[in-house]
Amino acid sequence: MKNFVQEGNVLDYTSAGAVASGAVVVFGVRVGIVIADIPAGGTGAIRVKGVAELAKLSTDTPAQGALLYWDAANTRLTTTASGNVLAGYAAKAAGNGVTTVWLHLNA
Repeated sequence: MKNFVQEGNVLDYTSAGAVASGAVVVFGVRVGIVIADIPAGGTGAIRVKGVAELAKLSTDTPAQGALLYWDAANTRLTTTASGNVLAGYAAKAAGNGVTTVWLHLNA
């Protein structure tokens, strides 16, 4: 296929401010995870596909396959859609009191 560009697992991202490796960034209506520190005004790589373990609202109890949303104000995932950006789905269940969840990015 002569118009193929790339797999699309990692994209370039230009940040207005400095962003640390592992941070979640929102671009448009999608999220990505910064692979290596990006300086203010710099361009770096963000992972947009795959599974990552991220913080979640401890009282949320997503079942495997439940949609997860990025709550930028609290820097964590939640099952609450309102005011948040769809990040993907739970790759495995996470119970009450658990503070992380496996996120299947942008799926």
